[in-house]
Amino acid sequence: MAQLVPAEPFDLVIFGGNGDLALRKLLPALYHRDGDRQLSPDSRIIAVGRTPLDRESYVTGVRKALQTALSECLNEARWDDFATRLDYLDFDAGDHRSWGKLEQVLSGHEHKIRAIYMATAPTLFGPIAQGFKVNGLMTEHMRIVLEKPVGHDYLSAHAINDEVGACFDENQTFRIDHYLGKETVQNLLSLRFGNSLFEPLWRREVIDHVQITVAEELGAGNRIEFYDSIGALRDMVQNHLLQLFCLVAMEPPISLDDDAVRDEKLKVLRALKPVTAREVKTNTVRGQYSAGAIAGAAVRGYAQELDAQSRTETFVALKVEVDNWRWSGIPFYLRSGKRLPAKHSEILIQFKPVPHAIFDQAHYPTRPNQLSIMLQPNEGVQLRIMAKEPGPGGFSLKPVSLALSFEETFGIRYPDAYERLLMEVLRGNPALFMRRDEIEAAWQWIDQIVAGWEASRQEVETYVAGSWGPAAAAMLLDRDGRAWETG
Repeated sequence: MAQLVPAEPFDLVIFGGNGDLALRKLLPALYHRDGDRQLSPDSRIIAVGRTPLDRESYVTGVRKALQTALSECLNEARWDDFATRLDYLDFDAGDHRSWGKLEQVLSGHEHKIRAIYMATAPTLFGPIAQGFKVNGLMTEHMRIVLEKPVGHDYLSAHAINDEVGACFDENQTFRIDHYLGKETVQNLLSLRFGNSLFEPLWRREVIDHVQITVAEELGAGNRIEFYDSIGALRDMVQNHLLQLFCLVAMEPPISLDDDAVRDEKLKVLRALKPVTAREVKTNTVRGQYSAGAIAGAAVRGYAQELDAQSRTETFVALKVEVDNWRWSGIPFYLRSGKRLPAKHSEILIQFKPVPHAIFDQAHYPTRPNQLSIMLQPNEGVQLRIMAKEPGPGGFSLKPVSLALSFEETFGIRYPDAYERLLMEVLRGNPALFMRRDEIEAAWQWIDQIVAGWEASRQEVETYVAGSWGPAAAAMLLDRDGRAWETG
């Protein structure tokens, strides 16, 4: 089991502290880390929000949220200890009186790590960062965490990075993508660079194509108004899928140092083949879910939930290529959508067929090998190979899996993504976070797809909720003689 190293004393100020992200993800994560004694006794969690609440009401709300979010019952002793850390401050970033109240709360704790978590709209990132600077709240050990999305295009991301960068150095700025904290995503580095088996195979001569799927059962929910302004391409592909893509496609870094890994990811983003306005119709698919059923329960369509007609995509599929020596001519197929049949995230490496089939293909067909890296709901790795079925009567071949389930293999609960990433923030380790140039390079590539959609007026195709997306997504691979392995 990995050693659990306690964090140094800290004050964590969560802006948006009574919002969905804080109550559903951040505070449960901190509760677990506190239960494993990784939070020092004098560390504090200060939630900041616009809703007027006293501390007692806020703590009561957190308790209810934890009971909902956690799979197990609250441990009363652990909860009592955790609750003593919590404080709440109603706050308006544009009101100097609010900054005065925050200064009073933080006064006398300047020796601690002071971390600011921006679980807010990205338009507030710059003003709040500036507020800390002009109100004299900066300390020697400052951190700021920016939730995704950082902006909605390259220009807005660049402006936010400039505003935050005027107050915080790059090594103090943590742009979070919780997928980078998942155990399986980190094991992708181990798989590639900790074993002599796979790296010689990780190239165009051996791999036929790569599929990356991030599927959600849920709809837009209470984020629908915000979601309608960005859509699936900006919400999921610009960060989650491109980060997974970079880890699959990057060259071996010289070490696991912070910038060594991020340098290699940046090279992949810069090597992405542009998707021109002429190519968007053949290499991209946009979809929006209509009414249907998931797990036997009827669900409404996106337009019904929004109560308005919209051209915002809730599903996107892309054919992507990398213009470099390792991957030239090898397609990567990316897709993500809401209201799909299951919550399912997977990276699938499809190897090329054997060069010469010695078995009778009419009776004993062989299938190409596959390496499946599963991120959710069950984290693990599967290598699918061909094996002979036992018994007489010739070579009866069957695909079988060599499987690694992290839960079954290690038999213990490992921290989830937010637990791990919050601790990395407190330790000041930026390796699992996105650098400014990564964010901006990703937006530059996404922006030209958006521009192509607008120039070509590409339609948003409907798909029934509970299906695997519009028919055009299947055709994206079918034209190349391939098919999605899931759905």
